Amino acid sequence: MAALNPYLNFNGNAQEAFNFYKSVFGGEFATVMRFDQMPGDQKPASDEANKIMHIALPVGKGNMLMASDVAQAYPQAVAGTNYSISITADSEEEARKLFDGLSKGGNVTVPLDKAFWGSLFGMLTDKFGIQWMMSYDYDRHQ
Repeated sequence: MAALNPYLNFNGNAQEAFNFYKSVFGGEFATVMRFDQMPGDQKPASDEANKIMHIALPVGKGNMLMASDVAQAYPQAVAGTNYSISITADSEEEARKLFDGLSKGGNVTVPLDKAFWGSLFGMLTDKFGIQWMMSYDYDRHQ
C-alpha cells in the first residue's frame, strides 16, 4: 500500500525551516537537493541556484516530512495552499491508478511521467482543492 507524507512549500526559507524541524524532531536529512542540481536547460536563475528543490527529514517510524522552495517563476506559497499530500506508491500500476482516480474532476499540474531523478512523478489538485504529489521510485523496487 502507498505511503502518505506531508510535502510543504516555502518562499525561499525551506533550509531554515528544516533546520528548525531537525532541531525539534532530531535525525538527519534523508535528501537535500538544490535547484542548481537540475540538468541542462532546466537550470534556475542564479539567485535561486542554492534554494531547496527537495529536502526530506525522517520523522518517527516510516514517516517523512518533505519540502521545497517555490521557484520565482511560479505563484508563491501562501498559508492554506503551501502543502501537498505526497504519495509514494508501491508499484507503477498503483501510482497510475491512484493518480488517475484523484485527478478525475480535478486539475493535473504535472502529468505523471518519468522525472530526471529517475522516479515516476506527477502533481495534481483534486476536485476538492487538495494538492497531491504522486511518485514511484523505480530504483527502490528493483
